Amino acid sequence: MTLQATSFLVELQNLTFGYGDRVILNDLSFGIPKGQVTALMGVSGGGKTTVLRLIGGQYRAQKGALNFEGQDLGLMSTAELYAARRRMGMLFQFGALFTDMSVFDNVAFPLREHTSMSQEMVRDIVLMKLDAVGLRGARDLMPSEISGGMGRRVALARAIALDPDLIMYDEPFAGLDPISLGTAARLIRRLNDSLGTTSIVVSHDVDETFQIADHVVILANGRVAAQGTPAELRQTADPLIHQFVNGLSDGPVHFHYPAASVADDFTRAGA
Repeated sequence: MTLQATSFLVELQNLTFGYGDRVILNDLSFGIPKGQVTALMGVSGGGKTTVLRLIGGQYRAQKGALNFEGQDLGLMSTAELYAARRRMGMLFQFGALFTDMSVFDNVAFPLREHTSMSQEMVRDIVLMKLDAVGLRGARDLMPSEISGGMGRRVALARAIALDPDLIMYDEPFAGLDPISLGTAARLIRRLNDSLGTTSIVVSHDVDETFQIADHVVILANGRVAAQGTPAELRQTADPLIHQFVNGLSDGPVHFHYPAASVADDFTRAGA
């Protein structure tokens, strides 16, 4: 699938990042199309969550550029970076709700922190966002009083409280039962379309993610292994992508970590 650079909300250009001598992302380049749901996928440890942290400004690229609406996040001042962050929403893995705050106060937190809205306006917006995720009636409950799936939906309401241009989801389906998983997936798609926002979904759930994604980027070895529509990736002949999309045990990604032969190891152990 061919995309014009002008249609990207976020663009990584020859980006390199690592921890010490360990390179996680190596000369990585791809874009996140505006107004679409982009799935960021790949094997565990491939750098997907690291990409989200780079976009959020928690990390800075060691080489290359990471542009948000054409502005390099790595060159921004602290004030400019905070302003950019206010245009982003983040759904953390497992929700990350404030356990000592009610559902209402969790969703109200970014509004109270980043705006000078009146309490009446904050109340109206919080109830609207909770209604959008089907939890307006749970506003007075504490996080300990709701299920994991409901907690994820509260976190989503908090992520959209400021009507962000970009929403990032880190493993939004992990640990959910089939009903909650389907509900969460439909919410991501519906909110993206109704709010006119751009979404990045990091997930290992191929079937559910492919149902809601417009564009998929698969990372491997710190680079883009493949990208395109879900339909295009399902039809690929690339062995790595075929193995990943179909969940096969045999393929380029091996089950066993590289090691000496079993015979050599056991011989040494007995010596």
